[in-house]
Amino acid sequence: MGHDYFQIITIFTLFSATNSHAYSNISFGSSLYAGQDDNNNPPWLSPSGDFAFGFLPYQNQFILAIWFSSIPEKTIVWSANGKNPVQKDSKLELSADTGLLSLTDPTGLLIWNSSISRYSTAKNDSLITPYAAMLDNGNFMVVSSSGDKIWESFRYPTDTILPGQILKTGDLLWAMKSETDYRPGRFELRLLSNGSLVMNQIYAYTSNPYDAFYEISNVSQLGFNDLGHVYLQMLNGSLTDLLTPVSVDSDLFFRATLNFDGTFTLYSRLKTVNGSWNPLKTIPDNICLSFAVYYGSGPCGFNSYCELRKDGRPVCRCAPGFSLLNSNDSYGGCKMDYKGFGQDCNEVGSVKNEDFYYFSTLTGVDWPLTAYEKLYPSTEYDCENSCRRDCYCAVAIYQPPDNSTDGTCWKKRLPLSNGRFDPTGAINRTAIFKLPKSNSSIDLPGLDSGSNSDKDKKGTLILSSFLVTSVIFNFFSIAAIFMAAFFLYPKSKNHLDLKNPDTNLRSFSYEQLELATDGFKEELGKGAFGTVYKGLLDSSSSSGIQIAVKKLDKIVQEGEKEFKTEVNVIGQTHHKNLVRLIGYCQEGENRLLVYEFMHKGSLSSFLFKPPTTIKPPWKDRVNISFGIARGLLYLHDECNTQIIHCDIKSQNILLDNSLTAKISDFGLAKLMMNNHSRTLTQIRGTRGYVAPEWFKNIPITVKVDVYSFGVVLFEIISCKRSLAMKEEESVILSDWAFECFSDGKLEELVDGDVGAVEDAARLERMVMVGLWCVQDEPGLRPSMREVSLMLEGIIDVPVPPCPYSSSVNSFS
Repeated sequence: MGHDYFQIITIFTLFSATNSHAYSNISFGSSLYAGQDDNNNPPWLSPSGDFAFGFLPYQNQFILAIWFSSIPEKTIVWSANGKNPVQKDSKLELSADTGLLSLTDPTGLLIWNSSISRYSTAKNDSLITPYAAMLDNGNFMVVSSSGDKIWESFRYPTDTILPGQILKTGDLLWAMKSETDYRPGRFELRLLSNGSLVMNQIYAYTSNPYDAFYEISNVSQLGFNDLGHVYLQMLNGSLTDLLTPVSVDSDLFFRATLNFDGTFTLYSRLKTVNGSWNPLKTIPDNICLSFAVYYGSGPCGFNSYCELRKDGRPVCRCAPGFSLLNSNDSYGGCKMDYKGFGQDCNEVGSVKNEDFYYFSTLTGVDWPLTAYEKLYPSTEYDCENSCRRDCYCAVAIYQPPDNSTDGTCWKKRLPLSNGRFDPTGAINRTAIFKLPKSNSSIDLPGLDSGSNSDKDKKGTLILSSFLVTSVIFNFFSIAAIFMAAFFLYPKSKNHLDLKNPDTNLRSFSYEQLELATDGFKEELGKGAFGTVYKGLLDSSSSSGIQIAVKKLDKIVQEGEKEFKTEVNVIGQTHHKNLVRLIGYCQEGENRLLVYEFMHKGSLSSFLFKPPTTIKPPWKDRVNISFGIARGLLYLHDECNTQIIHCDIKSQNILLDNSLTAKISDFGLAKLMMNNHSRTLTQIRGTRGYVAPEWFKNIPITVKVDVYSFGVVLFEIISCKRSLAMKEEESVILSDWAFECFSDGKLEELVDGDVGAVEDAARLERMVMVGLWCVQDEPGLRPSMREVSLMLEGIIDVPVPPCPYSSSVNSFS
């Protein structure tokens, strides 16, 4: 350890003498105001002036903090409200009655208070005449008249600890989001009850930790002494250094901070005005190589790789073919520069467009996790060729042979995680990136393109020849179709017109659809957008195609171009969980849409058909809920133009022969309203499904669909309608679901459904997801991507609050 036993005991003794630090009392009833003149409203200083407690400006707002006040940087060591900054004139008050510190905004709303901690030594009868003090060691304390500690900042650290501070079992440090953003970030350092000191990456939405990337066992507490040593006291009573300064100087400040990038670093700084913080020691020694956990992105975001700086901190770079998600945040992950980059698959092993890719290599880099295929033995040529022929492969990692093993190839799909780079050669692997040839002229720094000008010219010549041949072939094919249509079917009133080449949609005449539906004879259903009729294309043939024809009612009378534009948007959507639009009719005032026919009808009839005592199988209902979520995710995030459905309900979910859920009526909301107004009078959502914002003067977003999905999810779970009957009284189903969840009686919600009760964990998960979806506040609802991931068990579901009360947790 570099210290003899006597010296360690001396250090530990010095550390324990925290009461020796000077302080000056702050009288109870005192207060501070954010943003006011420091001359009239100065922060509460320690006697030496080294530390201050008060308000600091932060992004045009203020945070309550403790900072080094005698140096220009004003380095923050503790904060109360980093995730909830306050406005000017917010107030901090030391209560004369309770000794509590209370932070309120200008309206009087409580933002934070120092409620009596579980570490308090104060007795109930000793909370009389308390006082507070900012100590010279950076600890702010509230003390009773008998000298017992009521509250102290050292027991509630944020990202930093100071000499004189101890972390005990159950304590933690949490990293900030960035060097200038004081919200909780992606990493924690914790001392667990089993004696493990661990560092974890945190999943943002649940605050749950992933597996530890750094761990030390048999630890009872972590301490920081006045000589600048961060040490561990082990369960057997022994001491060991964790972070050690090179030298000890009485003119130095020390701090140990869990940085936003996941490193825990001991810093020192001269107490003089001229100076800066110097990193002395960092753990882990190399955070880029420390991540061996399967989940999470690593110290850098997805699709990037980590390289260690000289100071032990990581620097992050995007993988070739990617650029930063946020140009101001190099740690936030990277996005693809090219659509369809290595992921455009119709089937496993597809070799489609394999000649349109070239490969670039980067040595000494690796993404060691999440490979989906391993080739062994392999040559580098075999590795590259296998990736070229595999539509799923975005990058291949090749490890050359050595004295004991043959070459190995790992193929990976996106996103890439836990990437690392080592310029010393410790990583004896080569990353082979598959990039589109059409972008081969783009300069990618640090890459060996692996191709010369002759290859490029040859590739260009082959590609040009292919395109010319393709154009000629397509020209004659289209001409042949025109000839066949003109000569073979000139008088067929029920024959389809040519498709729109952009959307694959067909234009019908009103007479054709009238004939196909036998005069709109058989009605399938009626909804907010119109009436649906069953039809048969080419009814003269035994192989006619069944269709569903929707006659749109009360549609906004737009011009021909505008209507076709909106229909084309619908026609460009392609997903297994959406009802396919075949074509349309626009003739005079008639507006009709032609859809594929769904043989199993609506989800409503599937769930609620008599006898109601016989419920559809639980497994089928679960799969239906997954399908609806995936369909909405596509509409919201993945299709070319975002579509808000605005009327999600069980009647608008249709089922095919295999009980695959398909969303209908998507994209029609825009046809039913003016471009500049979305009001309840224009879209009359079904009672029980309508999100609260329809009744308020606030913008409508995709979160209205999330709310309605939550209601449909409860219908699927319970096989009860959104307005259900409970003990002969009508109740709102989502209210009942929250009541059953709160009381731990989910079996009542499913009415003893054996399949659901036996699948208790999934049942609870689905109910919790539904409760998040039906939160009154849109910002509290998850996105459909998060809904889909939670439903399928890929990410954890936080415990939902009451849908009708506010919460600090948010999915927005």
